[in-house]
Amino acid sequence: MTIAQRIRRVGDRSETSSSIATKSEYAVGAGTSAAGTGAQDKQKQKSIVGAHIMQAVSAGKTSMQDHYATSSAAQAADTSKKDAPKVQKQSGLGTALKKIVDWFMEDDDELLPGETPESHAANVRTNRQGMMVLYRKELADHLCSRRFWALFALLTIVSVASLYGAIGSLQQAAQSAQAQGQTVSEFQFLKLFTTAGSSIYSFQSFIGFLGPIFGIMLGFDAINNEQAQGTLNRLAAQPIYRDTIINAKFLAGATVVFLSVFSLGGLLSGLGLILSGTKPVAEEWARLVIFLLLSGVYISVWLAISVLFSTLSRHAATSALSSIALWLFLTMFLSLVASGFANAMYSGSQASTQDVISAYRLQTGINRISPYYLFSEAASVLMNPNVRSLDIMSLVEYQNGAIASYLSLGQSLLQIWPHLVAMIMEVVVGFALAYISFMRKEIRA
Repeated sequence: MTIAQRIRRVGDRSETSSSIATKSEYAVGAGTSAAGTGAQDKQKQKSIVGAHIMQAVSAGKTSMQDHYATSSAAQAADTSKKDAPKVQKQSGLGTALKKIVDWFMEDDDELLPGETPESHAANVRTNRQGMMVLYRKELADHLCSRRFWALFALLTIVSVASLYGAIGSLQQAAQSAQAQGQTVSEFQFLKLFTTAGSSIYSFQSFIGFLGPIFGIMLGFDAINNEQAQGTLNRLAAQPIYRDTIINAKFLAGATVVFLSVFSLGGLLSGLGLILSGTKPVAEEWARLVIFLLLSGVYISVWLAISVLFSTLSRHAATSALSSIALWLFLTMFLSLVASGFANAMYSGSQASTQDVISAYRLQTGINRISPYYLFSEAASVLMNPNVRSLDIMSLVEYQNGAIASYLSLGQSLLQIWPHLVAMIMEVVVGFALAYISFMRKEIRA
């Protein structure tokens, strides 16, 4: 028998096995519809059909394996070696992000007692619609409230004032540099946001101080105000999951935060281009956008903290005072505690240079618990490319006459990457605590 005849014979066996499997499936459908609800008949039919399918498939596989075992193994080995790097490349950051998104968006497939798959799917659709309705309602409440517009107007006024102060300072610096025959430094557009005037702080400083107040005002009464008015019971009685309430409130508050930050950034950028006449390059625009994203994450930290105190406190005034007290401690008093603790650990009349460096690093590590300190360091590196490092060794290098040079955007991002991750984790931890507290809260009392 030739090889071609053997191949035709194997193909005939494969077609026969597929036809047997197809006929068996039709037999199962017919037997199932005729038997009704008989569980034993269904089980027997499945076992018989499974035996026929296994016999047919094994017959086809045995013939194929006899003739092509060696060549198939070699081709499989070569293919696996060639495709291994591709699989590793594909299972990188994109796969990880896809898994995170799928995990966040997936629904609980576990059926409740007395619930059918159809009713479960209907409940999921209803919950999604309820999530969007509640999110739009919270977003409209924020954007239509007088409190929001008062805070936004305050931020706009102080931001515009800081811009005018920065333009005045930069013009004086440019005139003095031209009088001395020196060239004006680069990145003048970024200095509009980081330069302080003669009697006013910079935009970066105002975001660091007033940003937490803006976030706290958006979330200090998110839960307890609903409970005090008696509307939380009505929300929980709707056909939505319980965590939809706090999820929609936090997402609406975070949306308002990012809208406000980017609106202020766009307003100041337009005014700065008109009044100063600077021509920013692409890297300056990229640094500004990343700075605005960093500012939104920073304010969202305080939004999560205020929502947490809103779930823990019964009154809105208590949650607001608790949030402001924590903000004052982490912004102003934590540095004093860190300095005293570092001096107590490495103080002495015979302190060496290594002790001084260790004390500085310990103090810096304690200060980095504060979101304000993390934001200040990250913003200084991002908006000032001349800052090469945040460690004490960089200060020693500057004092010893190191040549100053600008960092690229990628190198600056490597410097601030830990700060951004730390602030994101603070947002996640704060909201997770608020989520757990809300899910364990008795809202019907």
